[in-house]
Amino acid sequence: MNSIRVFARNMGKWKPLQRVGIIGVPFEKGQKKYGVSVAPAAMRAAGLIEQLEEIGDLDVKDYGDIDIRSCPETVSVDNMAHLPLVSECNRKLSNKVAQVLQDGRVAVTIGGDHSIGVGTVDGHYKVNEDMILIWVDAHADINTNKTSESGSVHGMPVALLVKELADYWPYLPTMDWQVPKFSIKNLGYVGLRSVDSYERLAIKKYEVPAFAMEDIEQHGIHKSIHHILKVLDPGMKKPIHVSFDIDSLDALEAPSTGTPVRGGLTLREAISLMEIIHSTGRLRAVDLVEINPALGNDSDRKRTLEAGLCVLKAALGFSRRGTAPRGVLDLPVQSHHEVDD
Repeated sequence: MNSIRVFARNMGKWKPLQRVGIIGVPFEKGQKKYGVSVAPAAMRAAGLIEQLEEIGDLDVKDYGDIDIRSCPETVSVDNMAHLPLVSECNRKLSNKVAQVLQDGRVAVTIGGDHSIGVGTVDGHYKVNEDMILIWVDAHADINTNKTSESGSVHGMPVALLVKELADYWPYLPTMDWQVPKFSIKNLGYVGLRSVDSYERLAIKKYEVPAFAMEDIEQHGIHKSIHHILKVLDPGMKKPIHVSFDIDSLDALEAPSTGTPVRGGLTLREAISLMEIIHSTGRLRAVDLVEINPALGNDSDRKRTLEAGLCVLKAALGFSRRGTAPRGVLDLPVQSHHEVDD
């Protein structure tokens, strides 16, 4: 962390200023619906930078958007739509995420569809090879081009990243820049509720800690994420990357997304999840993907963007308890007995 220090208003102690880097990825070719490319601009217009700065103790730098100029699609791979475009976007994104991390900042990437997870995780791995990955999603995104029903790459990023599945892929022209090195042993899932049969087999075979919605209903979000963190990082030392698909939330919480599935996380559960991860002090990268402002009415768009903002704010230290006014550190606290009386 940078040596800049600020006075913690609610503790009366000096602590390092958390540095954050924002990356926009206006990319949507990993799926078939128009609109997710608008999300970075919509999030900024909704007050992303200003709301993060209001948290306090944050130094926020906006690195702008990844350049998504079209490249010739001169090659193709069976059942992988727009692979050259997906590859080029992720190559640039990987380099940018690595730069943000090397600048000593938490990398906050705003998609775009979830195919951009290839670039964010690859870039993080370049800097922190011991990283762990928490994939918060209604879908497992671990299909290959042989198992995908849609051919959309936003359902394949995990399979492209993990070295254990490298032999299941054909040669992928334009993807030579990306060598799968990340181990599936460092992956955990939260919020699953629409998983394909092949994906279930892969999760079971490699014993990936995965808390589907029925597990979260049984154990609660706190026990669920604490279990995943304990399994992946028993020493509590590894950098954490969270890739958060807005469709992990129930469709009533975030209706403006391309593949909504009812029965998902409540916004309160998602906020608690991110607060717990923030409290570890080891969050180094977070992605927010699949917000589609082109879907739904004005109320749907507003609700979805606000949900995304709440998730990111929780990840970066916003306290629902509030903070004490500057200089007021020793206010009397009413006891439970006094309240009862």
